[in-house]
Amino acid sequence: MKIKLITTTYQNGEKNTLEKEKDFSADNGVEMQVVNLYPDVEYQEFDGFGAAITEAAGYTFSLMSEEKQNQILDAYFGGNGIRYQFIRSHIDSCDFSINPYTAMDDPNDADFKSFSLERDEKYIIPMLKRAEETAGKPLSVMLSPWSPPAFMKTNGSRTGGGALKPEYRSFWAEYICHYIKKYREKGFSIDMVTIQNEPNAKQTWDSCLYTSQEEKEFLRDYLYPSLTKNGLEDIAVFIWDHNKERMYERARAIMDEETNKMVQGVAFHWYTGEHFDAIQLVRDTFPDKKLYFTEGCVEYSRFSQEGQLENAQMYAYDIIGNINSGMNAFIDWNIILNKEGGPNHVNNFCDAPIMCDTENDIVEEKLSYTYIGHFSRYIEPGAKRIATTKYTDSLSLTALKNPDGSIVIVLLNRSKEDIPVHLRLNGEVAEFSIPGDSIMTGIV
Repeated sequence: MKIKLITTTYQNGEKNTLEKEKDFSADNGVEMQVVNLYPDVEYQEFDGFGAAITEAAGYTFSLMSEEKQNQILDAYFGGNGIRYQFIRSHIDSCDFSINPYTAMDDPNDADFKSFSLERDEKYIIPMLKRAEETAGKPLSVMLSPWSPPAFMKTNGSRTGGGALKPEYRSFWAEYICHYIKKYREKGFSIDMVTIQNEPNAKQTWDSCLYTSQEEKEFLRDYLYPSLTKNGLEDIAVFIWDHNKERMYERARAIMDEETNKMVQGVAFHWYTGEHFDAIQLVRDTFPDKKLYFTEGCVEYSRFSQEGQLENAQMYAYDIIGNINSGMNAFIDWNIILNKEGGPNHVNNFCDAPIMCDTENDIVEEKLSYTYIGHFSRYIEPGAKRIATTKYTDSLSLTALKNPDGSIVIVLLNRSKEDIPVHLRLNGEVAEFSIPGDSIMTGIV
């Protein structure tokens, strides 16, 4: 038995990825520096990886040459890329839009005669089409609203929080269904929707507040009946779509005997810390629900755009912790951005795994792109997480068994020192070392 090891190091601003093979030998009772893999002990199924095509991403993409556009698409969706399967996008505008917009803003148009996807058709839909062409298959798309139209809200604005007016709940549910149907008419596989992006955050950009009870009532009494009426019962509805620290409380407050069948999953973000235990609580309490990471990025307001190693390690550490706690899919935020970290209509700039200098037609793959690829290139949809044990907390790791039986283990070393490992599997041991400040993927 052999293990293929792919290792990425980063020193003095230079990335280096090397591949090598190691032989397993008989386990002669090794006790020190051991990492154990137990493929017969299985946990949740993993569905895949993806990212968001926002208007900002689509606009940036449109400014690049065809050669560079193809490079971006191949990097994410090509056979030699990091093989994304999911796309998230926004219903109407979000902060990563050029400016606020709605598909319809007439309070008297209950028949949606003035409804138009003109803005989506300009930048989002062209990039989504190209992504599917490169992937050679339909991508699974999730739609998330940042705010209802201003006329439906208590503060009369898309921005600054506010809430959905009770008298517009039915109208807004129908609006969401109309958005889904219009995308499906264009041939896209809209499979999932979240009820509200970050329902607990009053933002200077597009936002809308929901209490747990309001989200539950909107789902139970308006959105679910509207999806059913419109023949959209196959749409998977995800609740929460906000940070991890309150996901258990929200899940527990919304799901009961009546609403359980209406909810397919809980979506979560990373902006308030790791909170892996919160994911585990939801997994243990609601074992049949999908737990999807739906947004995370390196915000320039909080983190350095120069710290490529630290930023990449933040991605890998979070992915490992999330998977080990029960996550079923990882969907990153903006798939690409310009060199300023936008465009963003409220200057809420951030990093993306691929950044584009639109003036000079330059594509930059950040170290975070490579780190994500250490997972997404090798973990197949349908893989099952398997049990592991490790000898040191200096090492972060997760392991999954692909549908074909191959085992993928990802090991992250955030320390400066090399970490030796005796990898024990099925009565055999492979010995190797994980360099300091590196990530390693092993395939058996």
